[in-house]
Amino acid sequence: MSQAIAEQRLKAAGGTAFAILVAISFCHLLNDMMQSMVPALYPMLKTSFDLDFGQVGLITLAWQFTASLLQPLVGSYTDRRPQAYSLAAAMGFTFVGLVLFSVANSFALLLAAAVLIGMGSSVFHPEASRVARVASGGRHGFAQSLFQVGGATGSSIGPLIVAFVILRRGQASLAWVSLAALLAMVVLAKVGRWYGRRRPMVSRARLTDATAALSSRQVRGALAVLLALIFSKYFYLASLNTFYTFYLIHKFQVSMQSAQIHLFVFLSAVAIGTMAGGPIGDRFGRKIVIWVSILGVLPFTLMLPYADLFWTGVLTVVIGLVLSSAFSAMVVYGQELMPGKVGMVSGLFFGFAFGIAGLGAACLGWLADLTDIDFVYRVSAFLPALGLLAALLPRLESDKRRRPAAA
Repeated sequence: MSQAIAEQRLKAAGGTAFAILVAISFCHLLNDMMQSMVPALYPMLKTSFDLDFGQVGLITLAWQFTASLLQPLVGSYTDRRPQAYSLAAAMGFTFVGLVLFSVANSFALLLAAAVLIGMGSSVFHPEASRVARVASGGRHGFAQSLFQVGGATGSSIGPLIVAFVILRRGQASLAWVSLAALLAMVVLAKVGRWYGRRRPMVSRARLTDATAALSSRQVRGALAVLLALIFSKYFYLASLNTFYTFYLIHKFQVSMQSAQIHLFVFLSAVAIGTMAGGPIGDRFGRKIVIWVSILGVLPFTLMLPYADLFWTGVLTVVIGLVLSSAFSAMVVYGQELMPGKVGMVSGLFFGFAFGIAGLGAACLGWLADLTDIDFVYRVSAFLPALGLLAALLPRLESDKRRRPAAA
């Protein structure tokens, strides 16, 4: 049975499929809410453990590089042997990581907690992305955006919890946040039962029409371009996700809570942009979304290091809206580029994104220690220029059908 037939059957049960999409998006919200608390904790941890910027970057590297290494492997394995209950197990790693964070009394334990949280992401993202595609009913961009907007929303909530709960009640209060992981485990166990019943429909499925006109060389070239664009996007985002609060405190002398609110506003813009990218790609094609999102943000990143506090807030909102719209389109483009390897592509893209973000945090933290935080933003502003590479992406058959009159 083909993937297309399976998706048509799931589309006929649209209410059930939509409920699954909402459940997966909600659990993505909880997962990334807990994940985003890690960088939001950095100012407190830096003070409590007397860390330098390099050590802060290493925590991010341990957290995100773990996910980077494991996600493609997990995705490739589950392409061959889908695991219906792996999503609930993934939240178990996150639960243990948060509990360890709450009691850590050394830098080594902080790194161990970060590794466990990274392992949770490495299992959750590839398989959750597969479930979103199975439940999409053919609206792949919409499903991927709905799934990802949960994560982006959760990422924006995490810093607020840190600002108004953790900073007031202390590191030990992170143990209470770990209850969110238990809630997600309950929801994901039910999703796992749903997926287990439908798994035979999509096992070893192929979307052969998506790549019928592409040679293996074109596929490899397109994949390399996509990874370069992900590098540009997430290396730049590392400057904001990890060091934005430090930048605001250093440059504008704002309070720690005010800096966390600015981070929340930026991450909220990321959530909105994430939701927009998928449906726009469904309507107009993935390539145009990728092109506009990466390269289109360049003027705003170049202006950011020279803006005052008000315009810094405005520019980061624009950057978040525009830059975040690309990833859903990239994931779906990659899934259509390599049919039958949904888990591997999702794991590769999510994992590479996390790894690049972790590497970016470590490199930019090292650069900030050598120079200053202002210099980091002046240098990283040029990264979106790599968006020019999007011109090399081939048009997939699915995009040609959307825009038959296009060149």
